[in-house]
Amino acid sequence: MENGAIAGPSGCLTRASLTALVSVRKVSKVMKTFVSILSALAFCVAVGCAKKGQVDTAKLEASFSTAEPAKKSEVDKVVASVKSQDWAGASASLQRLAADAKLTEEQKQAVKSTLDQIGNAIKDAAGKAGGEVNKALGDAQKSLPK
Repeated sequence: MENGAIAGPSGCLTRASLTALVSVRKVSKVMKTFVSILSALAFCVAVGCAKKGQVDTAKLEASFSTAEPAKKSEVDKVVASVKSQDWAGASASLQRLAADAKLTEEQKQAVKSTLDQIGNAIKDAAGKAGGEVNKALGDAQKSLPK
């Protein structure tokens, strides 16, 4: 036999060779499932990264426009972190700002509002990613042999 066919001495497929073929097909289905899941996760990341501007920093920037340089620098870090969707970095900078006892009411409100928006952006991204992963897992389960 040619082309890598599995056959016994008589040229016919044996039980062992049939079992090997079935195993290869099962592995192939598992690989397809794995690739489907990876594709869904990549899609989730792409969708999450494409949604820039979920957090509006205009009020934060305006409320700190006349603040001392150290506070302005911290606001600049928040803005940069939001633009790159570095929610942990933005939250850390906002918490450092919030710890300052000398903030005006407008600044306190802007910090709180921005933190709330970041929390919502994190929840939205997690919810969308979870939904896509669940869909991919459902599709993968349907493709497995019963």
